[in-house]
Amino acid sequence: MNIIALLVGLFSGIAGAMGLGGGAVLIIYLNLFTDTDRLTAGGINLIFFIPISLLAVTIYAFRGAVKWKTVLPLAAFGLVGALCGIYLADIMGGEIIGKIFGVLLVLMGIKETFFRVAKDKKE
Repeated sequence: MNIIALLVGLFSGIAGAMGLGGGAVLIIYLNLFTDTDRLTAGGINLIFFIPISLLAVTIYAFRGAVKWKTVLPLAAFGLVGALCGIYLADIMGGEIIGKIFGVLLVLMGIKETFFRVAKDKKE
């Protein structure tokens, strides 16, 4: 394992624990630098974030930063959504999912760059 892979893992874990979407970093790295296909990269990403999520949730919960009445219904429907997503991923394939992922990243970047700053200034 090379140093870049270790740094990607570190940065992905930090970003993920902060709720910043560390999976995007990991999936991009896997797709561009290791020639891992999109569906496999997604699976690796999900496994990668199980221990990170458990640790982060534990710490956030102890700090009182989790609103359980909000989280539990969202999580229940998120599980249903995950089952639907697995089904759709099989139908669409990695190439289409990769394109959707790329478009969403660009849109998120545009929003954060041009619209988030104005919102932060109001607060």
